[in-house]
Amino acid sequence: MRKLAVAAFFCLYALQAGAQPAAQPLRLRATVQSVDATSMTVKERSGEVLQLALDDKLTVSEVLPIELSALKAGAYVGTAAMPRPDGTLEAIEVLVFPESARGTGEGHRPWDLQPGSTMTNATVADLAAAPQGRRLTLTYKDGAKTLIVPEGVPVVTFKPADRSLLVPGAKVIVTAELRDGRPTALRVLAGRDGFAPPL
Repeated sequence: MRKLAVAAFFCLYALQAGAQPAAQPLRLRATVQSVDATSMTVKERSGEVLQLALDDKLTVSEVLPIELSALKAGAYVGTAAMPRPDGTLEAIEVLVFPESARGTGEGHRPWDLQPGSTMTNATVADLAAAPQGRRLTLTYKDGAKTLIVPEGVPVVTFKPADRSLLVPGAKVIVTAELRDGRPTALRVLAGRDGFAPPL
C-alpha cells in the first residue's frame, strides 16, 4: 500500500511539475477516507488513493462560504479565474483573506484548478456592478487585473481549525511534500459537513 501511495504521489507531482518549480510542495484536492493520529488516507480528484503522513506541525484551516457583500474596496483577496478574450479575468471562486493574512502570495500566476486557470492575490482597489455580476479592479505589487465575478460564483474565507475537522468524507486541499520517501501533509484546508473548498 505504501509503495502504491508513493508511486501515485510521484505521478501527481509530475503532472504539476510544469506548473510550478520542483522545490514547491504538491497541492492535492481530495476527500478524506480515513485518519488517525499520524496519517491520513485521501482520495484525490484524479481517483488516486494516497496515504499521507501528518507533519507534527500540521496546520488545519476551515474554508467556509460568506456573502458576496464581503467583496469590498480594500479587501485582500485571492481569486482563481479564467482569462477572457478581452484581457479581463472571469472568477471561478474568490477567497477573502482574513486581515491577518493580508499580503499572502501577492501577485498573478498560473493555477491548477482548471486547465488554463490563473490565481491572483491582490487588493480590491475598486468595484462596481456589471451586467455579468461585479467588476473588480485588483492591484498588486507588479500590476493590476480587472476581474468579473459572475452571479453564483463561490465567495469564501478561512479561519483556524484543528484536526477534528479531518473526518471521513471531508473535502480537503492538502499541501504535501515527499519526506524520507513518504508523502507528508504540511497544511490542510478543509470544509465542514461536506462543503468543498472551491480553490
